[in-house]
Amino acid sequence: MDSFFSLYLSLTQGSYDLLLAPFAEFAFMRRALVATLALSLSAAPLGVFLTLRRMSLLGDALSHAVLPGVAIGFMLFGLSLTAMAAGGVIAGMLVAAIAGLISRSTALKEDASLAAIYLVALALGVTLISRQGTQLDLLHILFGSALGVDTQGLYLVATVASVSVLALAGLYRGLVLESFDPVFLSAAGQRGWGGWRSWIWQQGFLMLVVINLVAGFQTLGTLMAVGLMMLPAVSSRLWHDTLPAQLLNASGQAMLAGLAGLLLSYHLDTPSGPTIIGCAGSLYFFSLLFAPGGWLPRYRSRTHRVA
Repeated sequence: MDSFFSLYLSLTQGSYDLLLAPFAEFAFMRRALVATLALSLSAAPLGVFLTLRRMSLLGDALSHAVLPGVAIGFMLFGLSLTAMAAGGVIAGMLVAAIAGLISRSTALKEDASLAAIYLVALALGVTLISRQGTQLDLLHILFGSALGVDTQGLYLVATVASVSVLALAGLYRGLVLESFDPVFLSAAGQRGWGGWRSWIWQQGFLMLVVINLVAGFQTLGTLMAVGLMMLPAVSSRLWHDTLPAQLLNASGQAMLAGLAGLLLSYHLDTPSGPTIIGCAGSLYFFSLLFAPGGWLPRYRSRTHRVA
């Protein structure tokens, strides 16, 4: 009995040291956890809508496009989170607007023009930061540091997440309608009101994507922020057919990846942003194999039909 009790105590202590002690002992770990969970709650559902609208690569393009704005804010005000966030939002919306203008004025499709502009924006942003700051500043902006989130950064992420969740709730019906039945909106636009509604929903949704990517660069960097938005969203489509279930699954996977990534980053002394995205990628590959829409169930179903 005593040996069993000793084993129980050792297992309990080991679990505490592994899972809870980092958050109980260090304030920076608690701030990183809260910021990551808040981003998971707001960004992952946006990724689900991006996949539904066949705009999965838009998030990646915009995450690179915000870099010149972040760089200009850094050049003018140093490592001021407010200035870099404001510059990122302006740059992201400007790049999206220019891409739309090019697609309307030329023979290029919007995805092609957006790809060209975001590559130019990425190169410009890296150049500006490299000339003004140090190598460490460049790495911090590109890859982030969830373990370095301060109180101001936590307030920014919490504010963006709160606004994003409330705004998405308000735009939900319009986004669902536009994603599943755009023909109806197009027909309604001929009567004079649907076109404006469609434009408002599109621009509102695009703004939510941009501000979540800007909030994410503080913890995950401009190159990694889109990972927490898209990987859980893509993975959730393998588990569920209904939209509400996909939204909940995506947020849950993002939170699990954030928690696991922070713990692995702490114990293994690895960069926090890439580790979090690596955990999200592991969940994605697990889903590819074992989810109802993944390889193994579909293989078994085909085998069963043949038999």
